[in-house]
Amino acid sequence: MTTAGAQPVTAVGERMHELVERMYPLCRSITGDGVRATLAIVDEYLPLRVHEVPTGTQVLDWTVPQEWNIRDAYIADAHGNRVVDFAASSLHVLGYSVPVSATMPLAELRAHLHTLPDHPAWVPYRTSYYKPDWGFCLAQDTLDALPDGDYEVRIDSTLADGHLTYAEHVVPGQVPDEVIVSCHVCHPSLANDNLAGIAVATFLARELAQRTPYYTYRFLFAPGTIGAITWLARNAERVERVKHGLVLACAGDRGRLTYKRSRRGDAGIDRVMRHVLEVSERPHHVTEFTPYGYDERQFCSPGFDLGVGSLTRTPYAGYPEYHTSADNLDFVSPRAMEDTLAVCREAFAVLDRDRRYVNLSPYGEPQLGRRGLYDSLGGRSDAKQAQMAMLWVLSLSDGEHGLLDVAERSGLPFDTVADAADALHGAGLLKA
Repeated sequence: MTTAGAQPVTAVGERMHELVERMYPLCRSITGDGVRATLAIVDEYLPLRVHEVPTGTQVLDWTVPQEWNIRDAYIADAHGNRVVDFAASSLHVLGYSVPVSATMPLAELRAHLHTLPDHPAWVPYRTSYYKPDWGFCLAQDTLDALPDGDYEVRIDSTLADGHLTYAEHVVPGQVPDEVIVSCHVCHPSLANDNLAGIAVATFLARELAQRTPYYTYRFLFAPGTIGAITWLARNAERVERVKHGLVLACAGDRGRLTYKRSRRGDAGIDRVMRHVLEVSERPHHVTEFTPYGYDERQFCSPGFDLGVGSLTRTPYAGYPEYHTSADNLDFVSPRAMEDTLAVCREAFAVLDRDRRYVNLSPYGEPQLGRRGLYDSLGGRSDAKQAQMAMLWVLSLSDGEHGLLDVAERSGLPFDTVADAADALHGAGLLKA
């Protein structure tokens, strides 16, 4: 697979798309076997610790709801033909529909049917998590073609006490301070929102596990809203360890990257993401925090006020295909997922190397030549840049400025600044 005018997609992009394809048919919701089946697939790529939280558990201001599972659902005409069939797409049923077995005229059935008149060939995604209801979602074209008459309506579902399921994977770091990476696992057959985010998070965790990062990275796969709230309620005593965080969603469409700042607006992750996106010269947009969107609004709620931002490509509700059947396997691009993964990789490399140092020879410029630091630059094409990086690091290493501060003020690449700090530290001129 290739993109016009671009290099061939790598194996990583293809494998992420294959993971999305495997998860796509499953009927996910905020609880139930669809979530468990999805996590079981992810567990094949990445070992997960799965948590089951019983119905009725108080989690902050919320209560874990009953568990919903569905086996079959359809609308059949007078001849027994299924004109709407859950087996064809999990989007066809209103999420959390209570069981129904009835025959009714089309005029009565219409109150329970959801369509998109502006996109008559698409099926919408609709839910009723916390209000008992039932319904079907279908294309407006399908509804328009239905003749008047009686229809058999059946939803074979259960809504009963059970569990809310979420999972974690932890990549141990050199320090216990944590970076959270969160993605939601509650949407049915929507490839960009949320499966691409799950795929990028999975492959990001696999990459981080190949080395020992500075921070400990905690990957959270949980249902939207209630899942993040449940995690926060169960981990309230340890959230102080969370120094940075990123919510991943809409990670596979072909739009430009969008980073949404944390509620703080100037958290470490906000500065890092802005820096990485700017120096990469990728098309991108940085937006301010709003208390609406994905689970960043839970992590950033004022009682926790964690430094957690959100990375998407086109933001939620920013593309016509959002929450419709058009958010399908063709809508997500292996190349776009690769690009999202690369930005995360670059950002976390900056997070892991950003340090504050103290210059141990602050009175005048230390003699770098006799310490072999100039000699170490011989043959480097960027020797002058590396030399300037050393001087800038020495100048700003006062315990108040980090290496990202140095990179931003000097205009030098972060990696060059970090390499200079490593050399100076090794020569005994800096202490962390």
